[in-house]
Amino acid sequence: MFNSFASSSTRTTAAPLLCCFSKPSISFPRKFFLSPSKNLKPSSLLTSMSWLGKLGFGARSPSEPSVDPHSAAIAQGPDDDIPAPGQQFAQFGAGCFWGVELAFQRVPGVTKTEVGYSQGFLHNPTYNDICSGTTNHSEVVRVQYDPKECDYEALLGAFWARHDPTTLNRQGNDVGTQYRSGIYFYTPEQEKVARESLEEHQKKLNRKIVTEILPAKKFYRAEEYHQQYLAKGGRFGFQQSAEKGCNDPIRCYG
Repeated sequence: MFNSFASSSTRTTAAPLLCCFSKPSISFPRKFFLSPSKNLKPSSLLTSMSWLGKLGFGARSPSEPSVDPHSAAIAQGPDDDIPAPGQQFAQFGAGCFWGVELAFQRVPGVTKTEVGYSQGFLHNPTYNDICSGTTNHSEVVRVQYDPKECDYEALLGAFWARHDPTTLNRQGNDVGTQYRSGIYFYTPEQEKVARESLEEHQKKLNRKIVTEILPAKKFYRAEEYHQQYLAKGGRFGFQQSAEKGCNDPIRCYG
């Protein structure tokens, strides 16, 4: 169903399967393609910043507030949401969550997907917060699936096929810690299967996989305009199929 980086037993060079070849070589953060009300906070526009800082790649400056311990304790806590009866959660970070969500929407047995932010130190972060590069959040997709129809290995297959796990804090033209590769497990069994899967996938590549495997932490659902973004039409209004088993190439930005 899904393409993979290596179709034979020979070792190959990892390459991102992002289907973004129409993107310009110089890209801007997705916030610039959203409506004006969803762009940078007004206060940020009044601040003297470097060009890179405005793009969300700036490092924390000494004048910025330190991490609030209470906020961090909440954000670093477990995901205490409960899946529907008979369902299980899984959580993955594989770059821009728009395309990753659509890939999981197409997996048979997946009953619900949500995009959001996790693994950071700020309670109730916004998209602009995580783009600042100072909160340590990752863009993630939380998948709800029926284990009777879809095993965890199938989700991992979609995860590996969707991105290049050898590029640190980057997928294609998207650069930043929020785009890091990660598998966030809910159970010891998920952790075991994830680590075994990583070892097997590493054998197919000649660059080291940098995917982090960590316990799932509090999930902050992203703003509504991010949810099922590509299935709704994306930037250009062209809906992409979320039908189960669909193999159509995914256009990352619509």
